[in-house]
Amino acid sequence: MDLKLKQQRFIVCGASSGFGEAVARQLLIEGAKVVLVARRGDMLRDKFDHFKNQTEIIEGSLIYDDTLDQIEKTTKSGDLHGILFNAGGPPTGTPLETDMDDWDASWQLVMRWKIDLALRLAPILTEKEYGRILFIESQSVKQPLPSLVLSNSFRAGVVGFAKSLALEIAKKGVTVNVIAPGAHETPAIDRVIKNNSTVQGVSYDEAKKEMEKNIPVGRMGKAEELASLAAWLLSPHSGYITGQTISHEGGVIKGIFG
Repeated sequence: MDLKLKQQRFIVCGASSGFGEAVARQLLIEGAKVVLVARRGDMLRDKFDHFKNQTEIIEGSLIYDDTLDQIEKTTKSGDLHGILFNAGGPPTGTPLETDMDDWDASWQLVMRWKIDLALRLAPILTEKEYGRILFIESQSVKQPLPSLVLSNSFRAGVVGFAKSLALEIAKKGVTVNVIAPGAHETPAIDRVIKNNSTVQGVSYDEAKKEMEKNIPVGRMGKAEELASLAAWLLSPHSGYITGQTISHEGGVIKGIFG
């Protein structure tokens, strides 16, 4: 299928590894232009060197206004068709293992910058009456995960914001959706497996096998699989889907609307 992404221009946050890297690569393969955003510019240059004619790089942390300013500025130097909101998660922990410093830091890391950047860029897309906004969050927005209270809480808040934004701008030709991934073979899953290993008193490999045993399809997902879905949701083909949270978790969610 031709996703009709040739010469379209996207911003991909957290593009240096995991889901962000995979989605950026898929968009580039489809012929799109991508503004790559991550803290490690050297890593971006190394991984995407063979796509350098299609890429721009913004080096910086997404929790800082300077980085968001650079992203906003780049929309003035070229067209914009969509943005992928994606970044790492907060530390593991149960409610009683956290303190208010943890909550303040996690608000900045998981939620605040996404709202700020969306409020900056959504008007640019609505003005031209076309655009795709896509958030990558977690399966925890549908079924909270043990020992991940910070992620459970703030990612659910992002979904509430995304749904509200989707309804406000739907008539302007701009869609807003969320992908809710489960366990995937990405660097981000390491902290969860390590936490499970400690809690269960087993080795890392044993904790990983136990996690995979509880996934109906019997394995973890691949970032490239999620990237295919993301590329479609960022494409012109997805214009009738908005305000949705789409699971990508191998059947883990038990609810009938999972």
